[in-house]
Parts: sequence; structure tokens; C-alpha cells
Amino acid sequence: MPTPDFILDLRQKVGHAPLWLPAVSAVVVDDQNRVLLTLRQDFGEWAVISGILEPGEEPAAGILREIREETGIDVELVRVGCIDVTPQITYTNGDEIQFLDICFLARYISGDPYAADDENTDVRWFAVDALPPNIRETTLLRVEKTLAGGPEAWFRS
Repeated sequence: MPTPDFILDLRQKVGHAPLWLPAVSAVVVDDQNRVLLTLRQDFGEWAVISGILEPGEEPAAGILREIREETGIDVELVRVGCIDVTPQITYTNGDEIQFLDICFLARYISGDPYAADDENTDVRWFAVDALPPNIRETTLLRVEKTLAGGPEAWFRS
């Protein structure tokens, strides 16, 4: 999925200046307790499925859309797992972004996962104790906190 039009419009006004954006992500697990990760085209690292919310979009609807767009699978959302702020990210074109992320725990329902868009080059299931070495730090945090077992969401205070 290319950069959303509303961000392109903002970039015309603010250039590469830092943007603060609402985002969603999901730790998707299957019945074997494996985690679904995508290999990001932009950074070459494995990550949980994530994306930017469209203006006015509800977080749950947004992450369901992102999961479908990026992997082609269907899931059910279980609960919010964690809420965090990413470090500032600078893309190769100079754009600076920081995300407020709401991460959901999602249970796999159906479909064969594949890299369904140009954001990812691969999609695979991983055992939690055998995650790949080239993994985003934010993904490690989200997997750890979301799978911690409690019903409450984790957040920094």
C-alpha cells in the first residue's frame, strides 16, 4: 500500500518535518501459538503487521484492514495488548515520523498468508521462542507485552 493521500497532502505543506501519527499493529497468533511476521521492504526487518489509521478510522477496523491488505488472511481481534510510542523514524527520503501505536492481539481464522502488497517481501509464522534475528525492536516489545498473559493492556507511565 503506498503512502496514504492524506499524508502526501500533509507533506506538501510541512516537507520532511516530523509528523505525529496514530497507528495500529497486531500480534497475530495461530492455534500452535506461532506469531505471524512480515519482512518489511523498507527496512529489511521482520515486524508485526502494522499501519497508519486513516482520518476518522476506528483502530479495530484499521488493523483488520491492514492485516487483510498485507497478508490476505482473516483474523478475530481478542484485545488490546499494548500501547506505545515509537522512536522517531527517518525514512530514506528524509521524512520524519513518530507513531502512537495501539497493538492488538489477534487470532488467526483463515486464509494462506502471503506478501499481499508492496510493503512486505515475505510473510511467515514463527514460534515465539524462535523469532528471526533481524527483527524490529518495536516488534519484540509488542510480542512480549501482548503475549504476557494478562487481560490488561501494557503501557508506559
